[in-house]
Amino acid sequence: MRTAGTVEPESRRAGRPPQDAAHRLARAHRILDATCDLVLRWGYDKTTVEDIAQRAGVAKGTIYLHWKTREELFSALLRRERVEMITEVRRRITEGPGTLRDLLALLAAELLGRPLMRASLLGDSAVLGRLTRRKREDRAAEELGGDFRTYLGTLREHGALRGDLSPAEQVTVLISVLYGFLIVSQMMPDEYRPSDERLAQLIADAAGRAMEPEGPIPAGAARAAARATLDYVDAAVESAQRKLRVSLGSEESAR
Repeated sequence: MRTAGTVEPESRRAGRPPQDAAHRLARAHRILDATCDLVLRWGYDKTTVEDIAQRAGVAKGTIYLHWKTREELFSALLRRERVEMITEVRRRITEGPGTLRDLLALLAAELLGRPLMRASLLGDSAVLGRLTRRKREDRAAEELGGDFRTYLGTLREHGALRGDLSPAEQVTVLISVLYGFLIVSQMMPDEYRPSDERLAQLIADAAGRAMEPEGPIPAGAARAAARATLDYVDAAVESAQRKLRVSLGSEESAR
């Protein structure tokens, strides 16, 4: 379970939310935990609200107090996964120089290590079912989080990226490398398939070689790039958390 503490059992008035906001939030996370377990086991299309309610120990109607549809419930689950992913990236980014390669390696490792995030990015119909109809480019932009093009533009201004590629072209290169490695690795024989850890390193290295300038980056530019990387991740964390609060009913709308 991702939520701390003991969750009170469902009251006899199963359709009514607890008055305590903390209890309501804990119950929402309990439902999301159950949803995650079942979707990874059976897939989205075969997971019903009844299954989720039984696994979470709540009434079916209680789930609809939190989310109007099954799609909204699953959206909340993906948003929670995204918060956990980008928060872990934020925790670890300060351990290195804070370069684009560091960021890409961490993002790729987190994506590969989280089955729902990986399925969302690749449009895995075995896991996500009809939810894979969402456009792939939209999924990629959402997993990168925040304003990635602005971040790349800042790196370019400081000389930390090639000057002959626009931010839009750099995003194209990055997404092509990411999808290329992820898709091709699934097609390779087992003996040629790298571990997820190594695959994350290969993605970061290939994208870095394609996007970074030749030669060392001046110390001042490197510090500015590291600051830009941290600012980008901070903004991505804040954005992801805000969207999750909306999905959990803790905030009226995402701004």
